Amino acid sequence: MKSSFKLLSLSICIMVIASFFVGCSKTEKEAQEINFFNYGENIDAKTLNAFEKETGIKVNMETFDDMEAMYNKVSRGGVTYDVILVSDALMPRMIKEDLVKELDKKKMPNISQMDEDYLDLDIDPGNKFSVPYMFGTIGIIYNKDVVKEKVDSWDILWNEKYKDKVFMFDTYRDTMGAALKKLGYSLNSTDPKEIDQAKELLLEQKKKVNPIYGVDNGTTMIPAGDSDINMIWSGEGLNLQDENPNLVYVVPKEGANFWIDSLCIPKNAKNVSGAEKFINFVSDKECALRIADEIGYTTPNKEARLKQSENVRNNPNAYMPKEIMDRCEIYTDFTKEVKRVYDDAWIEIKSDK
Repeated sequence: MKSSFKLLSLSICIMVIASFFVGCSKTEKEAQEINFFNYGENIDAKTLNAFEKETGIKVNMETFDDMEAMYNKVSRGGVTYDVILVSDALMPRMIKEDLVKELDKKKMPNISQMDEDYLDLDIDPGNKFSVPYMFGTIGIIYNKDVVKEKVDSWDILWNEKYKDKVFMFDTYRDTMGAALKKLGYSLNSTDPKEIDQAKELLLEQKKKVNPIYGVDNGTTMIPAGDSDINMIWSGEGLNLQDENPNLVYVVPKEGANFWIDSLCIPKNAKNVSGAEKFINFVSDKECALRIADEIGYTTPNKEARLKQSENVRNNPNAYMPKEIMDRCEIYTDFTKEVKRVYDDAWIEIKSDK
């Protein structure tokens, strides 16, 4: 009896000790890696490798190509991430819904390198929950060998001279936003009459110029000569301008979408310490400079900007002067009712032949 009891006790002890070590192993593994949910591959491999080498923390990067898809995945909580890239439009919603953690800025001293122009915005007053990562605009790129008139307005996208050679984004916020700006309205308009006018303007454009709708394919079409005037994101536009002397990127005088993507830590993150180290690391001027050079977008890090080449740091279509910046707008998050008005207008535009 005593013998059996000793064996039983020994077995229990072994099981407890084993479970203890399994638990430690799992915890240690979590401490040695972070899960990063990134919008596309908006970071360079050298930076990831440098972070892993310096900290011993492995970065598991997963990418998404739609912010709403990211929101849905994070809000459902089925998958746990430690760092996520969040757009300006989604930031207030995610803060309000308690999906992101308040940051301990003492552990992220490199935030001090950020330009004040990109801090304390309405999307996150005081940057309690986010650190700016990159920013840019939506503008126009054109082939100056073909387009001879001055291009400084959204009007050029309605010029019949360029029929079948105009490229528009196949996204309702961007394309309807351009139409609203052309009309002199806010690209965040919630007025059904203004939205209807923008819809009619885009229907008129379809009759006049038969625009090509797409997203990423625009970056290959214009250098190949398949289009002459494109809506485009500033990073791709400025890169194409550098690579092709016949291409020019501009921000229209009426203003455009100014966007800023930021890094956040989800409320259910498992490795908060690793996430803080990662955000601080990529916020350093050397990393920010390398990332900006790699992906083509402008950096909110003022010290990194000083190290960029003169043709980048002094380019008014990259780092915009105040008079243009004041006419640009960050997208706001629409209510379901307003979004339904836009959805109905967009369906009509896309179904029109």
